[in-house]
Amino acid sequence: MTRTRRLSPPDGYHFHRTLRTLLAVRQDPCGTLSDGDFWLAARTPDGPGSLHLARAGAELTATGHGPGAAWLVERADAIAGLRDDLTGFPALAASHQLVARLARTFSGVRLPATGQIFHRLIRAILEQKVTGVEAHRAYRALIKHFGEPAPGPAGLLLPPDPQAVAATPYWAFHPFGVEQRRTQALQRAALVADRLERCADSAEATRRLTAIPGIGAWTAAEVVRTAYGDPDAVSVGDFHIPNTVAWSLAGEARGTDERMLELLEPFRGHRGRVCELLAAGGIGAPRFGPRMPVRSFARF
Repeated sequence: MTRTRRLSPPDGYHFHRTLRTLLAVRQDPCGTLSDGDFWLAARTPDGPGSLHLARAGAELTATGHGPGAAWLVERADAIAGLRDDLTGFPALAASHQLVARLARTFSGVRLPATGQIFHRLIRAILEQKVTGVEAHRAYRALIKHFGEPAPGPAGLLLPPDPQAVAATPYWAFHPFGVEQRRTQALQRAALVADRLERCADSAEATRRLTAIPGIGAWTAAEVVRTAYGDPDAVSVGDFHIPNTVAWSLAGEARGTDERMLELLEPFRGHRGRVCELLAAGGIGAPRFGPRMPVRSFARF
């Protein structure tokens, strides 16, 4: 089954910067992204599918493949970030010189909303308390272990079936570089994945996610910012973001979660968007200590 839809992005829309957050850094078995060309595999309520977004001039063409084609094409504008609502943000951004400058520089970047919780939750759990290199290595290994071929010609793999994840003994995740704590959080989430996918909005999803042992505010925010395009979701508990916010907004080299939220309060409704802009601008606080070492739990 194939479905097609034409989309008209706003002037200045940035295709690559908007969509790259949906994929793991470097190689993601579930998607690909190049200039004007994006693929994403997904498990939809209607079945497996893959979405292709192709940009030609000022127009996007969305093409869905497989049983989930219609569902993906109907959501294609949200996945492309075209439902992102910036109402009120320009006025808020104008209150701080740096934020205003970044908002102008990255005005074409939108927040995607995939409508898919469990797939993003896998990455978020694997990213807990480890380096990005470790997390992405584990993510790729896990996807390849559980992955089934996705519909369409792109050669993608589907995200893991939650039932398969829940039924796998925790020690089977060890060769992926994932220890028991993160594995158990992932499996608890897999057991309730159907209920998570039926959440009506970001607030409900956050409540359900944080009720699962091993999933806190940081993980929930990482998920809902992508699944729902929530512009206010702040990753409380992050190692770097409080320092970045304190340095960028107040010139303070170090910050706590409490200080970060205090500084972001004038941007309420778009606090997560401000954090994303700071990241897009490559802004970070001064570093005074050694980097966290890259480890391999599979070798322990």
